[in-house]
Amino acid sequence: MTAIAPDRLEESEYRDCLIEKAPQETKQITERICGDSQSRGGNPWEKAQPKYILPVHCYGRVEDTPEGVRWLDTQVVLAMPYDTPVPGYKNNTVNTMRLWSAKSPNDFKLHDCSGQVPCEQGASQGGPIGKASALGPRPSGKNKRPRALQGACGMLVLRLFSEASATLEHEGTWGISEGVPVLTWLSLLLINMGGYIKAVLDRNLTENISRVLYPNDNFFEGKELRLKQEYFVVAATLQDIIHRFKSSKFGCQDPVRTFETFPDRVAIQLNDTHLALAIPELMRILVDVEKVDWDKAWEITKNTCAYTNHTVLLEALERWLFEKLLPQHLEIIYAINQRHLDHVAALFPGDVDHLRRMSVIEEGDCKQINMAHLCVIGSHAINGVVRIHSEIVKHSVFKDFYELETEKFQNKTNDITPRRWLLLCNPGLADTIVEKIGKGFLTDLSQQKKLLPLVNNKALIRDVAKVKQENKLQFSAFLEKEYKVRLKFSSTFEVHVKRTHEYKWQLLNFLLILTLYNREKKDPTKVFVPRTVMIGEAAPGYHMAKMIIKLVNSIGDVVNHDPIVGDKLKVIFLENYRLSLAEKVIPAADLSQQISTVGTEVSGTGNRKFMLNGALTIGNDGANVEMAEEARAKTLFIFGLQVEDIEALDQKGYNAQEYYDCLPLRQAVDQISCGFSTKEPDCFQDIVNMLMNQDRFKVFADYEAYVACQAQTDQLYQNPKEWTKKVIRNIACSGKFSSDRTIMEYARHLGVEPSDLQIPPPNFPRD
Repeated sequence: MTAIAPDRLEESEYRDCLIEKAPQETKQITERICGDSQSRGGNPWEKAQPKYILPVHCYGRVEDTPEGVRWLDTQVVLAMPYDTPVPGYKNNTVNTMRLWSAKSPNDFKLHDCSGQVPCEQGASQGGPIGKASALGPRPSGKNKRPRALQGACGMLVLRLFSEASATLEHEGTWGISEGVPVLTWLSLLLINMGGYIKAVLDRNLTENISRVLYPNDNFFEGKELRLKQEYFVVAATLQDIIHRFKSSKFGCQDPVRTFETFPDRVAIQLNDTHLALAIPELMRILVDVEKVDWDKAWEITKNTCAYTNHTVLLEALERWLFEKLLPQHLEIIYAINQRHLDHVAALFPGDVDHLRRMSVIEEGDCKQINMAHLCVIGSHAINGVVRIHSEIVKHSVFKDFYELETEKFQNKTNDITPRRWLLLCNPGLADTIVEKIGKGFLTDLSQQKKLLPLVNNKALIRDVAKVKQENKLQFSAFLEKEYKVRLKFSSTFEVHVKRTHEYKWQLLNFLLILTLYNREKKDPTKVFVPRTVMIGEAAPGYHMAKMIIKLVNSIGDVVNHDPIVGDKLKVIFLENYRLSLAEKVIPAADLSQQISTVGTEVSGTGNRKFMLNGALTIGNDGANVEMAEEARAKTLFIFGLQVEDIEALDQKGYNAQEYYDCLPLRQAVDQISCGFSTKEPDCFQDIVNMLMNQDRFKVFADYEAYVACQAQTDQLYQNPKEWTKKVIRNIACSGKFSSDRTIMEYARHLGVEPSDLQIPPPNFPRD
């Protein structure tokens, strides 16, 4: 099975990535940094495969010819494959992950731009400049290079210019030689170098495709680059898949070529709309290259592709306009959409609104392609990634499509690998569990239920608490070194790591922090449970996200340096949050914040990672529903409105002012409104205006329930034994959430029964 999913790769898979850094004063800084030291020094596990390099075409024009449709005058990017071995866990099986790097087809060489200048009549090639005459004095001063030359042509031009300057040093003037004027000589050199410069620029533009992870798409160039990235991965991967199929024993080696068995041998899982272009690209290859009949090609494509949806927010479902970049694919999508709408019109005659809702093409000021609709009609299966999400997909996001093809929609709860997120990142806890129930849970996580009878075991309670304290101590030292903040490691480590967005309720967390801060300032002698709040992940290019990030840093600047509050409350923004940092954060967390507007947060697996590593969860339902069911809600702190409550509130009309009149909330909002420690009083006015007037995610509605639920966590944390019992129960109930189970479900859907048969090692004697 091929899963095309470039958007979840660790930063090191790209040469550079855009990472949000802490703001300096009022300016948000976005740094372009190398994703990993391996990017600079090479990855020892990665092997280039230049013999399998593939061309990827874009731009150009489409022409109908007697032989069929041709895509002409295209720009070509070369896709260089890099293979990384992915070993199985103690089964002697190694699969290969193939990634692609963009390379320019321009083969430029320095000897093509060696500085040789065409000879004019009377001048000898490569000879002396000759006598000077009357164009005036030469330039003086330390910098004798004309500004136009600085940095323009590289060291070669500067070296040649310096040689010419040195030749004239004794003449005292710059001027015209008997053969070639000096300025003309340099102009000709620049013209000759033009090919080199253009080649360098073309190469850089081409290689940007795999150089930058998540480009800023607030401007056209960023949007175009993002679309190029998506198509580049799709086109290279599909060419590779078809090459393998045709060269295999299942393929088309016989004289009469056929793709009848293609869906039986190839499964393509589209991980969100980023890879929707796989559908028209496969159609292009089958119809225009392999000359398969359209209807047969469409049947093959649908039976090959399946679509995993990851979001229910309509604005997050991609829409593209790519007539310039991919003209042939646009024609194919038009043809797909026309046949689709003809089918819908036959079922709902005269219902124009139904056609509009189900069309792949969205009409407006400019036509856009709804990539989610393309995925739905071009796939044989559509799934959400948790059960509540799959229900929302069926009954809300793709309601019309579900009513048309009910059998296509299903659920696959996506989960995590216990080898990485327990054995690797938390070896102390893994060893403790192995000591009590053996190693079987590492390949069958459901065996962790064996811990349930041991919840009251004193030795286990002591060992689990000890591991957590050791993890917190190690992470405290890391934070003190990296962030210069000294923590009280006996405080509650509360972690809220989600991509920054209004619906992920970082703002609700900030309101709680300000409420706690104000309470501690008001009554410094009162005993409070110490709390360290860590917030992470970012979203480059998104204005509101930048302001939210700036706000948490502004809050941290005040809270962390207030002598009255001291070490009772600390706030840290985890810069450059990534997998390697997550492996440090998650084992140390006491409390995992899983809060969002109910019905919007559906696809995260972070909550499972925290659960497996012994962090308790505070959250509303939504993505936490299945976790609560497994633990029978005994280990989760659940609060707030449910889906039906949100729907009722929508019908009634959400009025932020009603909630704002609550005194603690009003005080916190007013502090944000006044700029909170910045030199610009109106700095966060956009946030306040959104919360008061345009908050479709209803942050205020759950404020009181959230504050009350946090008080429950404080109360339990003061009883370490009972807290640790809850932690053990939490770990024991996490057995369902293994990626092993998810992969088995995907495989069984394809008619493949997974096997745990172990291949003998190479040194094992064979018959």
